[in-house]
Amino acid sequence: MTVAPEIGGTSQAEPGGETSPQKLLAPVLSAFWDEPRSWTLETYLRHDGYEGLRKALAMSPDDVIAYVKDSGLRGRGGAGFPTGMKWQFIPQGDNKPHYLVVNADESEPGTCKDIPLLFANPHSLVEGMIIACWAIRSERAFVYLRGETVPVLRRLHEAVREAYAAGYLGRDILGSGLNLDVTVHAGAGAYICGEETALLDSLEGRRGQPRLRPPFPAVEGLYACPTVVNNVESIASVPAILNKGKKWFRSMGSEKSPGFTLYSLSGHVAGPGQYEAPLGITLRQLLAMSGGMRPGHRLKFWTPGGSSTPILTEAHLDVPLDYEGVGAAGSMLGTKALQCFDETTCVVRAVTRWSEFYAHESCGKCTPCREGTYWLVQLLRDIEAGRGRMSDLDKIDDIADTLNGKSFCALGDGAAAPVFSSFQHFRAEYEEHIRGRGCPFDPAKSTVWADQSHPEVHA
Repeated sequence: MTVAPEIGGTSQAEPGGETSPQKLLAPVLSAFWDEPRSWTLETYLRHDGYEGLRKALAMSPDDVIAYVKDSGLRGRGGAGFPTGMKWQFIPQGDNKPHYLVVNADESEPGTCKDIPLLFANPHSLVEGMIIACWAIRSERAFVYLRGETVPVLRRLHEAVREAYAAGYLGRDILGSGLNLDVTVHAGAGAYICGEETALLDSLEGRRGQPRLRPPFPAVEGLYACPTVVNNVESIASVPAILNKGKKWFRSMGSEKSPGFTLYSLSGHVAGPGQYEAPLGITLRQLLAMSGGMRPGHRLKFWTPGGSSTPILTEAHLDVPLDYEGVGAAGSMLGTKALQCFDETTCVVRAVTRWSEFYAHESCGKCTPCREGTYWLVQLLRDIEAGRGRMSDLDKIDDIADTLNGKSFCALGDGAAAPVFSSFQHFRAEYEEHIRGRGCPFDPAKSTVWADQSHPEVHA
């Protein structure tokens, strides 16, 4: 894990007038990850733990919702929907139980922020859940955790146990009258369960498949009752906002994308890790503080939010990494999974591997996704192996168009994103594979390049 030693929302100049890259970071959730036993309640309390909860319980539930809404906190799980607004959608006075469900089924290729957060600082999530349940008037909350992460599961169970023992969970929390029970549920390892309605079906014991909407979870979610589904980082950010104030939170980031967030830097970089910084930092700045690309190599392409977001190139190094900046560049901020690939990487191979992942993880409920992801893989494999035709590129483009916006859930959009964006930036590389009858990045597959006149190649 890579963290910085101080909190600061804006860049600061060194005596010589230069800006220190480390000053651009804003460690809040990651501020004490490197301390011994950082995951314990004792350590958390030394760092103002549960102070945000005390302040929230002194406010009315509606005031807490308004406060989080005014802070500008946006969901950290992908779409960036305003967190306070999502809480506000829960109907009141309906005489139904209300539920909070935390989506910890982190499985987007390249994404690795929620699992380290839960491993090193689980009490930030527990405190955030209590505040959220006070706000939406819920007495039952669930954490849906990716089942393969057994060490994280154990630490989260221990954090919940500590919270019960200290009176932060259970009956009449801190004398507020709030009763709350938290259940940690281990999922069975399906990517589709990261989609909120598929997660709810899985949590209810059914096969994880997305639901038809409307009704939306805020009206009929878990057990057909009003439900808020939030990402781990979204909920874990709430205690600091209540404790330090919404103005403090808005002092970081941009007007429409305020606050701090975790950026997961991985791939062909010298210093991969978690970099917690204000929204709006650039990849160039993150690379500067992480040691850049691996020695002797340069950036070729990268993802701003995992493999389901359109890829960007070296030309986008200075794009502000907030929701508006990345959107204007033609991609999505998503989960801030910054996968960086250097010039030795074959784009066709990377897109093929991602497509194989989506084909494997498709739940099969809708035809565009079930059939489209399968045929994408077949055509991409042919091109990579040197069996492709020029006409296959039009077929791939057509299949991706059938997936995009026409599947039952966003998995189809995610499968189409790397295809469309790689065609936009690297179509010549696909054509090179077809003309050269193999992948030029792998000597074992490269063949004679002189023979480019086969009619089937140019069909």
